[in-house]
Amino acid sequence: MAKKKKETVKSEKITKTASKKEVSYKKLKYETTKDIKVSKTIIDQVIGQEHAVRIVKKAALQRRHVLLIGEPGTGKSMLGLALSELLPKEKLMDTVSFPNPNDENKPLIRTMPAGKAREYVMQAKLKSMSSSKNYTYLFIILILISSIYPYWLWKSNQISDVVYSAYMIIGIISLFGFFITLNFTKKMENKGQVPKVIVDNFDNKRAPFYDATGAHAGALLGDVLHDPFQSGGLGTPAHERVVAGMIHKAHMGVLFVDEIATLEPRTQQDLLTSLQEGKYPITGQSERSAGAMVRTEPVPCTYVMIAAGNLETVAHMHPALRSRLRGYGYEVFMSETMVDTPENRDKIAVFVAQEIARDKKIPHFNKEAVEAIIKEARKRANRKEHLTLRLRDLGGLIRTAGDLALEEKAKLVTPDHILRAKSIARSLEKQIADKYIERKKEYEVIRTHGLQVGRVNGLAVMGGGSAYSGIILPIESEVTPTSKDSNVIATGKLGEIAKEAIKNVTAIVRKYFGEDLKAKYDIYVQFLQTHEGVEGDSASIAVATTIISALKNVPIKQNYAMTGSLSVRGEVLPIGGVTYKLEAAIDAGIKHVIVPHSNVQDIVIDAEKLAKIEVIPVRTIYEVLEKALDWKGNEKILKRLKKFKQ
Repeated sequence: MAKKKKETVKSEKITKTASKKEVSYKKLKYETTKDIKVSKTIIDQVIGQEHAVRIVKKAALQRRHVLLIGEPGTGKSMLGLALSELLPKEKLMDTVSFPNPNDENKPLIRTMPAGKAREYVMQAKLKSMSSSKNYTYLFIILILISSIYPYWLWKSNQISDVVYSAYMIIGIISLFGFFITLNFTKKMENKGQVPKVIVDNFDNKRAPFYDATGAHAGALLGDVLHDPFQSGGLGTPAHERVVAGMIHKAHMGVLFVDEIATLEPRTQQDLLTSLQEGKYPITGQSERSAGAMVRTEPVPCTYVMIAAGNLETVAHMHPALRSRLRGYGYEVFMSETMVDTPENRDKIAVFVAQEIARDKKIPHFNKEAVEAIIKEARKRANRKEHLTLRLRDLGGLIRTAGDLALEEKAKLVTPDHILRAKSIARSLEKQIADKYIERKKEYEVIRTHGLQVGRVNGLAVMGGGSAYSGIILPIESEVTPTSKDSNVIATGKLGEIAKEAIKNVTAIVRKYFGEDLKAKYDIYVQFLQTHEGVEGDSASIAVATTIISALKNVPIKQNYAMTGSLSVRGEVLPIGGVTYKLEAAIDAGIKHVIVPHSNVQDIVIDAEKLAKIEVIPVRTIYEVLEKALDWKGNEKILKRLKKFKQ
């Protein structure tokens, strides 16, 4: 094999690479975010989800359902709100509950054009009040009659003064009792005849939008309230106790349900029924409630459903419900990143302006501050030449920086505000990782100097999405002769992928040294104090290094740390979260970090901070061993390894 040039890349080289990218920022044509026009249309405010936007526009035109699958913060709820904005308003209807003269436990349901239901109910109430007035007039007439007749008898000396007084008192009391009873009865009768508006679109400017995320069955499907006075004539009529659910209020509009798999299977089945029928009766949700005896006529609920979640959601959805959504709509996988181009950097700038306009409190950003946000978007993408689309978290950073500027009464947000905002608005994962490093350094679990056989500083990440944080992962290995079937024993709360990655290391050892580890040795690999658990194969090169070090008794330099996946042929493969891992190494005081060569372009760290370490990109396990191990006195072993250098 032809000898290749060593590829040790220091911070200066990486910084130059990063600075070349930043030149394109100058193409952004604004001085502050105040110069950027923010669209008032919600669909135009969706950033980086062009495919999803096209689907939503089609869905609005044809009234199709949509299943949005993606990570939190990628714009799923905004797309749902945008769809309701695109739907026509002219078909909106009000829904009214009427008493049923034939069966009081089955209220009648009628629909009216939007805004008409209020007028109808008001007229019914006025009619009821007019009827009550007639009874008041009758009472006044009876009072007059009952007063005049005894008075005439008394004046004509036909009754005594005592009898007259008694007659007047008894008569008035009887009349009042009669009036109260009659009036109450009539009011109850009138009340029972006045309909109730259960869906009111009087002042809706657009098609209704209801977010039913996490809603219980009653709020989602409707309910009939319990009546503690259902006996004795004091109860509330059944139609008065009917409460419409979100599926009914969303009639001719949009029902948005995020994390739909968290709904009970029965509730998902009810949703499916409402989608199929376009109408759904309302009944009491509690079996112990008097409302359980009431069941209305079917209530219209023809809505467009936007269901959302992640890939796990798909696995736990009601299969028939998903089939309905797929058969009568679209499925969309939300993008998590977009390519790092001048056009897309402009989109991030527009997003910053949108967040400022939405917040209405924080000041505008200058151009340099926007560039800092774009740089952060590149870092959080965790992917080469991409920008993150998990914009909700990025919006949190924008608002925190804006709050700092407000405190200082600054007219514009600057990069300094963003830098301080990053330290203030640290994720829980980052706070935990900092304490993790601090404690392990205190108890010398993490070692950053000296030499030691079979021990290396691995690198890992904790968290997920955009809330990654790097941690130091000390790994130790021991190789011992075996008298029976050998084993690879790994400890430290390892996931299945991590366990399989350890087993694959044995193939590397056999290739380089011609020794069958499985036949001769027991291999013990320990991930020290990994209470957080380990998953993935990014520690493969670290495990291989510790095993080879223990097998050949060659010490490892403790001021090195490493991360990288390993193929069975000894190739170092790319991993995720390289930026976060490097940051953890810097915080721990490590001086040299080995990373996969293909991950170099993924590193997004400030030049000043990056200058604290040496970044060493590698392509093969040979390069890892050559750099990380101290070969003094073991030159023969290194010479043998060179035969397999690619």
